[in-house]
Amino acid sequence: MRRWPSLWVSVAVVVVALDQLTKLLADHFLHYLQPVALLPVLNLTLSYNPGAAFSLLGDAGGWQRWLFTGIALAVSVGLIIWLRRLPPWERWQTWGLSLILGGAIGNVIDRIAYGHVIDFIHVHWRDWHYPIFNVADSAITIGVVLILIHAFFLDGRQQGH
Repeated sequence: MRRWPSLWVSVAVVVVALDQLTKLLADHFLHYLQPVALLPVLNLTLSYNPGAAFSLLGDAGGWQRWLFTGIALAVSVGLIIWLRRLPPWERWQTWGLSLILGGAIGNVIDRIAYGHVIDFIHVHWRDWHYPIFNVADSAITIGVVLILIHAFFLDGRQQGH
């Protein structure tokens, strides 16, 4: 039985919807770079990232918007092709790739619509601060972890058989 398009398309769509909803709420209710403490180690802090991960090329003058958009779109096409070719028992890869696809599309929407990615999740400990991120970034990270679990621990096994 093929999961195309039901499972992985659904996962990617949920990630995009959740990502865009939380970004709109953050942009509406939070003030730029003014933290709102939720926990001793977690703030909501609105930030705009014109660069890539960790603000790579964030001050490059604008051309990076289209570079990162193009890269994310090309990767998304590659992910769709990969997902379509996966056998039904490759659940870890399907979930991982679907999360990465949804996260990539979520951030592409921001780059096209605003010229930057809206970030708002701010993890910190005392004087240490992790770069502010969003739901799309979280989905990408979880997706990569799932693919690594598959690659190192499950590859070669037929899951579900």
